[in-house]
Amino acid sequence: MSVALPLLARATRSPSGFSYVTPRMPGRIPGRGEQYRFHFDMRACIGCKCCVVACNEQNGNPAAINWRRVGEIEGGFFPHATRSFLSMGCNHCLEPTCLSGCPVDAYSKDPATGIVQHSADACIGCQYCTWNCSYGVPQYNPERGVVGKCDMCHGRLSLGQSPACVTACPEGAIRIEVVAIDEWRAAAHADTPAPGVPVADGSLSTTRITLPAETPPNARPRDITHVAPADPHWSLIVMTVLTQLSVGALVTIWVLQLVGASSGLGPAALLSFGVGGLALAAATFHLGRPVYAYRALRMWRRSWLSREVLLFACFSAVAALYAAALWLQVPGGAVIGAVTAMLGIAGVTASACIYRVPSRPAWNTPLTLVQFHLTAGVLGPLCAAAVGAGRARWLAVAAAAMGGGQLLLLAVRFLRCTSADGLELRGTARLLSTVLASRLLARGVLLATGAIALPLTLPDASVAALILALGGEILGRHLFFVSVVPTHLAAPYLPAAREAA
Repeated sequence: MSVALPLLARATRSPSGFSYVTPRMPGRIPGRGEQYRFHFDMRACIGCKCCVVACNEQNGNPAAINWRRVGEIEGGFFPHATRSFLSMGCNHCLEPTCLSGCPVDAYSKDPATGIVQHSADACIGCQYCTWNCSYGVPQYNPERGVVGKCDMCHGRLSLGQSPACVTACPEGAIRIEVVAIDEWRAAAHADTPAPGVPVADGSLSTTRITLPAETPPNARPRDITHVAPADPHWSLIVMTVLTQLSVGALVTIWVLQLVGASSGLGPAALLSFGVGGLALAAATFHLGRPVYAYRALRMWRRSWLSREVLLFACFSAVAALYAAALWLQVPGGAVIGAVTAMLGIAGVTASACIYRVPSRPAWNTPLTLVQFHLTAGVLGPLCAAAVGAGRARWLAVAAAAMGGGQLLLLAVRFLRCTSADGLELRGTARLLSTVLASRLLARGVLLATGAIALPLTLPDASVAALILALGGEILGRHLFFVSVVPTHLAAPYLPAAREAA
């Protein structure tokens, strides 16, 4: 049954002088195989940001958190330069990546309207969705400890009212439409997509954009070349590095046990287990609502974050048994060690896969997997040597080999960014070669000294080598977070931005 909705409208004058009316609301609810979507007309927008203010007032957000954002698009050449504006909220995608990656199932897509909704009650504030979304739509509110996003003012829609941004726009540039899902999916996958249809967008945004009649070929977002360091996420730096140290040390201890070493394995395993527990405790500081951390186990079938939590929880439990078995010299400890090693390696792999998201090209590479495992390979032997497990000379050689691989990887990642055509990778290279250059150099020096030079020349200085290498890995993980540049929200819609991105 069709339900009528009120029609807000704006009067528009065509170049010929003929006035017509463009409705802001579709006049009916979606039927089978349809959903609501935003339609934004760049020809009409004047960049006043009334939509941003209205959205914030409607949802009680502070000025710094914008569920709808307005960006400037510039193009042309002097004296015929052009400027237009792009306003974007949530795109209520057909395949929302925020939903698929959420470890607590806080997102849902309404089957009747297609609106992607977020439950603040279920959210634990892990912020994984803020990385997963290709458009940076979800916004973390540190005061509330949860993420929030545009829900198309679904409460207003259910009452027959238009969303706040639609109502507030003085030019009627934002409208609500009903879209046929299969037709839109086909349009997005067409060999030659029509203007205003998103391209190369895995989440399949439903927002339709009407571009200006004469868009210069070089039209691109004004901030396309302006990049700044991102949030370092110190709790995640500590968590990832220390869990990898713990895994690397326990794998090293297990290998030493297999080759017949016996001295110092128990204390080394106990220390490694303690470091892993400390790392998992540090991870809760990243959550906006740490008291609900247990919820992260819920979606292990589809979320890499849930899998990481599950694997490291199992790793910690088995590692405790392994440490006890070594300390008490219980027969069969090698079998427990093998299970510990497998769970630890799987946990490190899950950690790396969390960051393999298309919206962060600097992370979305197999090199991230290699980097995380090499961190374990560098710190593990050094940790074992520092507590006197095994022969220091062979542990030093193992650490040096892994350290050399890490240095090579550092160079490969930097060259990959400098030689790339994409905006994001070029932005990462720009950050690493300018404002972060001193930190990048210090990371290389610490790694070369602590993981290679000191162990090979002074094997007995294992504690100092471990401290230096650990500092280098922490600094490297800091650079991993702060140098990443997200995809631009305009990239799937503007050819110039898409080529750059």
